[in-house]
Amino acid sequence: MPIILKTLVVMTVLSTTLPGAATRPHIVLVMADDMGWGQTGYYNHPVLKTPNLDAMAANGLRFDRFYAGAPNCSPTRATVMTGRSNDRTGVQNHGYPLRLQERTIAQALRDAGYATGHFGKWHLNGLRGPGAPILASDARHPGVFGFDEWLSVTNFFDRNPLLSREGEVVEFAGDSSEIIVTQALEFIGRQIEAEQPSFTVIWYGTPHSPWMASEEDRTAFAHLDEISQHHYGELVAMDRSIGTLRQGLRDLDIADDTLLWFCSDNGGLPKIKPDTVGGLRGFKNTVYEGGLRVPAIIEWPAVITEPRVTEFPAVTMDIFPTLADVAGLSDDVMLQPRDGTSLRQLFTEELSQREQPIPFRHQNRGALIDNDFKLVTLDIDRGEYELFDLASDPHETMDVSAKHADVDARLREEFLSWNESVEASIAGHDYPEGKVVPADPEPRSWHEMPEYREYLKTWKERPEYKSWLKRQQE
Repeated sequence: MPIILKTLVVMTVLSTTLPGAATRPHIVLVMADDMGWGQTGYYNHPVLKTPNLDAMAANGLRFDRFYAGAPNCSPTRATVMTGRSNDRTGVQNHGYPLRLQERTIAQALRDAGYATGHFGKWHLNGLRGPGAPILASDARHPGVFGFDEWLSVTNFFDRNPLLSREGEVVEFAGDSSEIIVTQALEFIGRQIEAEQPSFTVIWYGTPHSPWMASEEDRTAFAHLDEISQHHYGELVAMDRSIGTLRQGLRDLDIADDTLLWFCSDNGGLPKIKPDTVGGLRGFKNTVYEGGLRVPAIIEWPAVITEPRVTEFPAVTMDIFPTLADVAGLSDDVMLQPRDGTSLRQLFTEELSQREQPIPFRHQNRGALIDNDFKLVTLDIDRGEYELFDLASDPHETMDVSAKHADVDARLREEFLSWNESVEASIAGHDYPEGKVVPADPEPRSWHEMPEYREYLKTWKERPEYKSWLKRQQE
């Protein structure tokens, strides 16, 4: 279908779907890096205040049971981009690359007439180590997966970052969260001038280590240990940047017609005090609630006119199907099978039951959430499972598989069937070629690559590199 005709079809569909919605809303996806479920003011965190996230939640749809697609960064990012479980896409763990054969939300919206931009952490190009500017020669940079413009870094980044603007290295001064929000707003503003809808992805490096908050931002946490001071100070700056983003959208006069979606990429960290996960079991890199459940808010004033809190279970794999639904795109923009479902109906009415369970698979561990029940295995190969009733036991303290033997048996069967479909995806059966082309490369450390040699001398002196090197030696 020609692009002009496709755009007209999209506009026609949108004008008849959501009451109050613009024909083509601006879309902004925002994701924190290592922010735990309990780390918001609206959950009454004992030391952290998040007035801007609180205001966003008070004006939108706040999810109390929203899940990252995996318990660490690259895999969850793959689920956002594709609507599919991370292992299907080749992103088995942090630092694994997204397959070139996958279809992404950025590609779909770009083809529907959106200007697309990525700002911040990428971590889908197969490079490990502290964040470094992404090279123009990188075969899996954000532009390859549908972003017209990108100001991006391979992995975590902190104050005074070095970022890559489509391959050109740019040095910035200040807090990284505030920098990328400012740059994203400039991008959105240019699209308004061009009368083009925009799809903007802002992926923070906060509050991932090494923690580097300003003295002012950590003042309120002087009674904590130094690492926790900096960690929470970074979240103060990140929350402030959320305020800058929301005000920027108002200043551009598009706030009502912008779908703004905030979440985190995985659960909180165990060494930060006080608690990062709101008393849930487990932390980042576990498939218990503390490793998967994350804060999430959707704000879209033209459509979500009655702010509320929902306990409907949702996941980052739902983002692509939801945005495709909002944009009136056909199902064929998404690769099948997909694991997410559209949440569009939830914007205007409460739903009692999720029809499609939420599956997880990461490093031979797995889980399946079917509304109140959650099946967990810490070793898929061994076939040992636990069953939890999250309605009565959100902290996952009691295995109820004996009490609910029928549910346990049903969910085991569903999980194993789903797991077989993931194995088929890993083998490449979802792609037109029937196989993975090119073959999945192993993750690489960028500091060992000849292409980065000229940057290494500079990077050896940066705190991100020193912190990462220290962790490797521990």
